[in-house]
Amino acid sequence: MILLIFTYGLLIGSFLNVLIYRIPRDENIAWPGSHCTSCGHDLKWYDNIPLFSYLFLKGKCRYCGDKISIQYPVVEATNAIVYVILFLSFYSGSKLDFVFYAMISSILIAIAFIDLKEQVIPDSLVITVLVLSIIQKSLVHFYEKVPFPLMDSLLGLFIAGGIFLLIVFFSRGGMGGGDVTLIAALGFILGVKLVFLNIFLSFILGAVISIFLLATKIKTRKDPIPFGPFIILGFFITIFVGEELLSWYFNILV
Repeated sequence: MILLIFTYGLLIGSFLNVLIYRIPRDENIAWPGSHCTSCGHDLKWYDNIPLFSYLFLKGKCRYCGDKISIQYPVVEATNAIVYVILFLSFYSGSKLDFVFYAMISSILIAIAFIDLKEQVIPDSLVITVLVLSIIQKSLVHFYEKVPFPLMDSLLGLFIAGGIFLLIVFFSRGGMGGGDVTLIAALGFILGVKLVFLNIFLSFILGAVISIFLLATKIKTRKDPIPFGPFIILGFFITIFVGEELLSWYFNILV
């Protein structure tokens, strides 16, 4: 089952690369078919096998010889690994949670890589995350008789979005509007308690990784460092071990 989930994650990861490339360019995500971004040659099915085609072709286009971005296998492998972790974390409980968290996680991975490449977070993807969360909470409520925490979700949305809106205002452009909508959508998913943890982790991760990038001269002080990936990384940590982190923290205080 884990192998099946991993394989499915690779296939979805391959589609995420299409979203990452085409959405910022306002291109149709379904047509035309997969092609080399350098020479435009249509790719055969055996050129497009997730992960394995990249390894077999040694990271180069079969037709023009140009290098294929390492992003492609990284996105595919990341999505597959996240699916496996989600399966191990949620499948023994709510099957609906596993399915919807997998869908939401894939969209978040696409958002993270678009933000890294283009310094933009597409509203269409953020809205999709929010809509999926509403559907998930509704289905869990009706089919598994779990209460729909509407007030907690709305408070998470407005409080998290409000905090980031204030940061945008006082930083005078240091943070983008896409970060506001993203954390608001995640606040609806997590609720008040966990979204505060998500925010805290985002800033800790952002500080540590940014210092590393500056110290290793991968980035300079003039280079923009998008914040969306830190929000998303903090979200993944929160859904997997958030409750444990909070319990550990409050036990220390007590």
